[in-house]
Amino acid sequence: MKKILFGILFALTGALIFTSCQKIEVPVTSELTPETYPQTAAQLTSASGAVYINLRSDYATTYFFLQSSSTDESVLPIFASDWIDGNKYLELHRHTWTKDNAWVAAGWSYLTNIIGTANQTISIIGQSAPAGAAKNTNLAELKTMRALSYFMMMDLYGNVPLDTLYGATALKTNATRVQVFNYVESELKAAIPYLKSTTGVATYGLPTKYLAYSILAKMYLNAAVYTGTARYDDCIAACDQMISSGLYSIEPMSSYLQMFYPTNGPSQKEFIFAIPFDASTSSGNMFMARYDLNRNLGIRYQYSGSTPGTFTNPVMNQSSGGGLSNNKPSGPRMTTTEFYANFTDANDIRNKQWLTGAQYWPDGSPILVSTTNLGYDQFYTGGTPAGTLTYQLNLSPLSSSRLGANAYDLGKDEIAWNTGYRNIKFIADYTNPTNRNQNNDMPLFRYSDIILMKAEAIFRGGTPTLGATALGLVNSVRSNRTTSAALGTLTLDALYNERSKEFAWECWHRNDMIRFGKFENTYGLSKTNTDTYRRIFPIPSTAIATNNTLVQNPGYN
Repeated sequence: MKKILFGILFALTGALIFTSCQKIEVPVTSELTPETYPQTAAQLTSASGAVYINLRSDYATTYFFLQSSSTDESVLPIFASDWIDGNKYLELHRHTWTKDNAWVAAGWSYLTNIIGTANQTISIIGQSAPAGAAKNTNLAELKTMRALSYFMMMDLYGNVPLDTLYGATALKTNATRVQVFNYVESELKAAIPYLKSTTGVATYGLPTKYLAYSILAKMYLNAAVYTGTARYDDCIAACDQMISSGLYSIEPMSSYLQMFYPTNGPSQKEFIFAIPFDASTSSGNMFMARYDLNRNLGIRYQYSGSTPGTFTNPVMNQSSGGGLSNNKPSGPRMTTTEFYANFTDANDIRNKQWLTGAQYWPDGSPILVSTTNLGYDQFYTGGTPAGTLTYQLNLSPLSSSRLGANAYDLGKDEIAWNTGYRNIKFIADYTNPTNRNQNNDMPLFRYSDIILMKAEAIFRGGTPTLGATALGLVNSVRSNRTTSAALGTLTLDALYNERSKEFAWECWHRNDMIRFGKFENTYGLSKTNTDTYRRIFPIPSTAIATNNTLVQNPGYN
């Protein structure tokens, strides 16, 4: 299914793609003019493809780091000389970022590229395509993608320029967050009548009415944060559009983990909108294959140069590659003890998205790692630093660094590399041993999110509808995740706990921490900053250098 979808989205004309990293020369086989292209429904889809490619490009990297590594959900420490990278990870974790932070700049560039490409494509199709239902739907889809990008940008940066006209030369200054909120709301409401309401292969990865309603629901749930005015009844009404459609359902416990497998796709009944990834045609998703999997576990999970079904070297050895011919996991990213504390229910299937403690081969044999005494512990003081040491791989929880109470550097030995519990929700597969790209599609909106958003909106004062209660809605998700007893009462902390377990590694935790008043908490490797102005990121210095009418967000001057 993924290859079919990508075959559609990659059938693009060079004239419409301006974001390529390399020059591509192709023979001229026809002349495409406004009179001949785009004219058909297939050509309209082809002409729009660059917008979706741009959305996919940095979602699993730049966008994830901004939304997750600025919270207690994920942290990427320094390992001696590795992963310093201008302190861009340290600054995210400790809330010390400035307008010059590389991730802050990359996020701005990522989202403005999507918006700019959407503006251009809307202009071309608006001027060239023949009038009719196909054109109306295509334009509505593009405007929904642009609105989604502005929602993401508003959530991250707050006050951003509303630049929606392709070819305009006048520089746009910041619109207020309220103005951007109102713009996104009006764009989505205007698009909904023209968007499709079908699900499945034909609309997978494309905007439907239900993506538009999902964005609105998320905006209304966060309206008190974004605008200062709560809109819980509007959130509930938007959620009811998905609930009443009958098109979606909560994935049962037996298949919860499979939702995120490399084989996921249009068959997922929870997916309202997802970004398709295919390791052979589209790069970007390296969650487990590069960042999250401990570097001694590449062969255990049978990818990146290993041979499926065999263990070419049952004793791991980093100096010799341990049987991995190339692209073994780097394994620097982990969660904090504070976030993992949400996972206390031993009967919850969501616990299985984590690798913790002693590690074993599928047959139950311990995974052994061969190194030296000094390689295992850089503080070794015995008489045989080069002596061989073989140990069972054991992942320990992240606490403070052995290099000092305030250190962000964990060191560079086996103890350091084996620190931290690892998330494998988006588990990789062995399909492309020449790189670390994965096949897992990434959901932006799931039906469980709709249910929990409605529950929260009711709990915070919204009017119940369709006979639902906040407690009943939360338990409807929980009953598909754990065999433990249903909750008897509901609190905001219980809602926060449920969302943390359900949507770990899905780019929503920063949004949740801010809304629940936990973004200024102390956690991880000496994250103690409590500046509330950091609930939005600064306007990057690179953006201000390009557009001197932009005004820096408060606190960052």
